[in-house]
This record gives sequence, C-alpha cells and structure tokens, in this order.
Amino acid sequence: MGLFFRKRAKSKKEYLLALDIGTEFVKALILEINKNFLVDDSIKEQGAVIGVGREKQLANNMRAGAVANIDGVSFTCRRAIEQAVQMSRIRPNKVIIGIAGEFIKGATTDFIYQRNNPEQRIDLAEIKNIIQKIQWRAFDKIRSQLSLETGQPEVEIRLINALIPEIRIDNYEVTNPLDFQGKEVFLSIFNIYAPLVHLSALENIAHKLGLKLLSIIAEPYALTKSSSFNPRSGAVFIDIGGGTTDIALVRQNRVEGIKSFALAGQTFTNRLCQTFDLGLNEAEEIKIKHAHKQFSQSVQRKIGEILKRDIDIWLNGVELILEEFNQNQPAKNSESEYVQFFPSLILLCGGGSLLPGIRNVFKKDVVQNQWIKKFPFDNPLQIKFIRSNQIENIIDQTGILKGPENITPLALASLALESAVDEKNVMSPILRQVIRMMR
Repeated sequence: MGLFFRKRAKSKKEYLLALDIGTEFVKALILEINKNFLVDDSIKEQGAVIGVGREKQLANNMRAGAVANIDGVSFTCRRAIEQAVQMSRIRPNKVIIGIAGEFIKGATTDFIYQRNNPEQRIDLAEIKNIIQKIQWRAFDKIRSQLSLETGQPEVEIRLINALIPEIRIDNYEVTNPLDFQGKEVFLSIFNIYAPLVHLSALENIAHKLGLKLLSIIAEPYALTKSSSFNPRSGAVFIDIGGGTTDIALVRQNRVEGIKSFALAGQTFTNRLCQTFDLGLNEAEEIKIKHAHKQFSQSVQRKIGEILKRDIDIWLNGVELILEEFNQNQPAKNSESEYVQFFPSLILLCGGGSLLPGIRNVFKKDVVQNQWIKKFPFDNPLQIKFIRSNQIENIIDQTGILKGPENITPLALASLALESAVDEKNVMSPILRQVIRMMR
C-alpha cells in the first residue's frame, strides 16, 4: 500500500522530497522551500533540509546503479522516507529522484544552422525547429553508442535533462536569440539520456510510494550545477558511490559530458570480505572505520595495502573516462594553436572518496607526471572534497549531512530548486516542449 503524503494543516509552506536511490543506500531528504534567498539583487528559492532518512539496500535490489528489484527498492525507500518523516513531522507528496549508473549518458552537441533569410528576425517557431534538428541528431548518436556498449541492436532511451550553455549568432554570443537577425546560428546543447527500462522502474517506485514524481535528475549533472566554488575554468567531478563511479567534466563553464564505470565502494568491501573471510556487513564496517582513520597506524597501513591494487584499477577506470572525454575534443584547426585544456581541479564526493588511498593516489608524482603528459592539463592536479556548505541554496537544519556521502542528495535537491526558478528563461519552455515530444 502506498504512502499518502500531505502537508501539515494550515501550512502555507511548500515541501519537497528528494530521493537518492543508490546501489548501497537509499537517502531521503525532506525540504522546506522558502522564497527568501537574495542573490544578485534577485529573490531565489532556498531549501532547508528538515528531515533525513538513510536505509541500506537489500541484497540484489540494485545492479551497477540501476534498479533490479522494484518491490525491494520500494520497500527500502519507504523505510528511508519514514525516518525523514519522523524527524521533520512533514509528509510531502512531491518527489524528485536521482539517477546514475553506467548507462546514463550525457554529452554536449554543437550545431551550426545556416539561415536562408538572414534579414528576417528569429522567432519562436524557428528556434524550436533548430532545437528539434539538434536533438534528433544527438538522440541517434547516443542510441548508437548504447547499442555498441550493450550489444543490442535497439536500445530504448529517453531524454531526461537538457540545457543550452551557449548560443551565438554570427559569432556574437547571446542569451536569448529571439528577434535577432543573422546568417549563422550556433547552438550548444547538453543532453542526458537514460534507458527507458531504468526510468520506468523509478516511475513505478514513485507510484508504489503514492508520490507525485516531479522529475528524474541525473545525479552527476546535479553535482556540476550545485557546487558554489566550481571555477570558470571548470572541474572534473568524481562521485564514488556503492556500485558505480560517476564522472562529469565541466570545462570553460560548460558541462561537456558525464560517464560512469562499475567499480566503486562495493569493490573495496568485497576485497576485505575475501581477505579476512568476513560477511559483507562486517567488511563494510571495517572499510568505514578505515575511511575515518579509526584504526591504529599499523592496521590502517595494512588495510591500505590490501586495497591498493583495487584502487590502482579504479584509477585506470578514471583514466579511461578522461581518454574518452579527450577524444571528444573538436579537431584542431591547422591555422590555430588553440587547445582545450583539462581543468586541473578534481572534486571528490561519495562515500568511497573517504578512503585514504583514493585521495593519496592522485598526489603521487607518477600519476601527476603521467597525466600531465597524457592529457592537456595546464596545471598540477588539485584534489578537493565538495563540502555540504558549498551548495549555497540548501541549508541543512538537521546538522547531520556533513560527509561527502551526503553531497549527491543535497545536489539533487539544489538542482530541483534551480529548475523551479528557471521559468523566466525563454529557452527553458522550448527545451521542455522538445523533451516531451521526444518521449
């Protein structure tokens, strides 16, 4: 029987549930939304976390970030939500759900459209037509890529998130192309796709919980939009979860892609299981204590040695992802020496990022030197954690969301609020119309 969520009587405030359905844990945040956040002389919405729930997934509920057992995941979600409800004494009826994993694909598509009548002013119909052309081209490209990866000739996918980071008319950058004249229109669109089977599973879970599903958001993308200290030059975001490591590249203030691979926290737990002949729960406890440096130096060193090989393999996975990003660079112009440098800032989050070996491996001279030679980094690598207080439009009133394992659900909630106040952007409704059409 589904949960029936309702607001507290006589309350005029809005409430929202953010649900991070991970491979190892379900995390539920209840947000109180307030329109009193002043930024650049404009009022924006701010979310206050008033309830938190965290429940471990049952065995075989998830596979590499994707739902494998709808009833099992629904049960775990219900328990996490109940914890948050007990803390906040509020039951929202609206939910946003985060999605991640190997088959979540995000990429930027650049498109140049030559107009037949440059003297004619650009109107809504023309803009919509241009966006549709770009989106269908990008859709076919991603579907072909997934077919190669899965070995299936037809993979049903759905566009879940999109934004336009750059618009130029005759090489003149604009934010709103309406009523401009010109011959050449350049649009850059960042799209995120997910297999239909994964999305329908999440929709089914929301239905079983009796919740109105507002949106499904790609979690790596949410991270790129929510960190307040992401510099204009960009960053590489690495979220080390339970089943997958999700990586997003932001370069020159533009999200260029998101990719994942199935090696993360569970791999390290399984290694401890095998080495010490322990059950999963005992091995997980040892891993967490090691991550928080709760053992003696000699024990810390021994566990570090046990995990070293898996961390090296994990680092190879990160390197392969960077190679894929590097291959997607525009071809060099023989008349120009322009190179798109990789941002040297690497931002870590997720429970797996706490392992001492993860952060230390980036500091090794051999990694620094190899990567500087192999990839177009313009500076030595900087390794930092994303902090919860750097997600500026979310306030944690519970005081318990301090660790890197809580960054993803906070970023999820942050992006949901950003989307809610983006109605004034004329391009947003057009993008939403195109997304609905492609579904």
